[in-house]
Amino acid sequence: MARKRRGAAALAIGLGMALAASGCAGGGGKSGGGSADAAVTVTLWENATNGSTGVAYFQNAAQQFEVLHPNVKIQLQTIQNEDLDGKLQTALNADSAPDIFLQRGGGKMEAEVAAGQLQPLRLSAVDQSNVGTAALAGNTIDGRVYAMPLDAQPEGVYYSENLFRQAGIATPPTTIDELETDIEKLKQIGVAPIAVGAKDAWPAAHWYYNFALRECSQTTMTSTAESLAFTDPCWTKAADDLASFLAVGPFQKDFLTTAAQQGAGSSAGLLANHKAAMELMGSWDPGVINSLTANQQPLSDLGWFPFPAVPGGKGSPSAIMGGSDGYSLSKKAPKEALEFLEFLVTKGQQEAYAKAFQSIPVNPEAQEVVTESYNLSALAAFNKAAYSIQYLDTEYGQGVGNAMNTSVVNLMAGKGSAAGIVSASNHAAKG
Repeated sequence: MARKRRGAAALAIGLGMALAASGCAGGGGKSGGGSADAAVTVTLWENATNGSTGVAYFQNAAQQFEVLHPNVKIQLQTIQNEDLDGKLQTALNADSAPDIFLQRGGGKMEAEVAAGQLQPLRLSAVDQSNVGTAALAGNTIDGRVYAMPLDAQPEGVYYSENLFRQAGIATPPTTIDELETDIEKLKQIGVAPIAVGAKDAWPAAHWYYNFALRECSQTTMTSTAESLAFTDPCWTKAADDLASFLAVGPFQKDFLTTAAQQGAGSSAGLLANHKAAMELMGSWDPGVINSLTANQQPLSDLGWFPFPAVPGGKGSPSAIMGGSDGYSLSKKAPKEALEFLEFLVTKGQQEAYAKAFQSIPVNPEAQEVVTESYNLSALAAFNKAAYSIQYLDTEYGQGVGNAMNTSVVNLMAGKGSAAGIVSASNHAAKG
């Protein structure tokens, strides 16, 4: 999987990281220690798609680091993205976590810090220059950095330029009304307008997230992270917007049983094989799409546009939802684990990372490698963004996030209501 990055201003994305790493549980070396002579194993859990260039990147980076540090063995384990959070939480609670792991951020990271499960990253001036203060800010709690971001990940709508042309769509939509008009045009050429992997819940919920981003002010969204009280009318208005949008039939047949990223029949696979024209997703999506095309080559007509504006919304129409793939150290990780993270944000590694994940590297010196039109579009949108907000299941924590995600799917399945999304979120916050 991959995600998105750009210059310092755009990097102020708060961020939930999407490439988890894997490996055996526990720190291989002495807790917080290790020496130049003692053999040390560093375990890492990542969530790159099996067989993808992302997995190859981590393997190559580990091998290169091991050449520079002969006493260190980087032990990688790839875990399916939808399985990662549960397995990681179990490992953290059992005090058997990997040394390095993908950090979702937001309320999840705050809970891990409060439980004493993470160690702060003591970054050098060089590290801070390689990453940038804006990117680090999204991974900082009480003045301490708890995750090393590797990329910037603006979320938006990926689309097939060829299918848009076939449907007579000259430019991407900028408003929801325009999007709904384009949906009807795409139906006329016999393709699914939008693919969504509702089986995995979170991809479906991101439609509600983005309606909320447009309906709710920045102040409301950030203050809700503190209060976890979804009382502002904008939360219900966003749910009503989603219900109205569902009425136009935007998604593929059987979207409720479609996975997001596994196989040609997944939502990413439908876009990869021109069975669907669009998919709302994070910046890792191109890497997944490329692995699911018929020849496993990049989709040549892939484009990107930001979530459309919603009339009358209190949120900025330029605001972006997004995250970053960053990695944390568990409390027992040896010093070599931090050294590996430092290695991953050097210019050469960042360039290789960006190519492997089709993403925007966090290191400003490596951003010249970004040439794909969809990433350039995402970069431009981030540079213009008034602000960015983390994915809501990250921003508001796992308990609220899971309840919100489930209630959105219930609405899409006709088993719930728009008001039910807000009531479920409030109930989870109290529990």
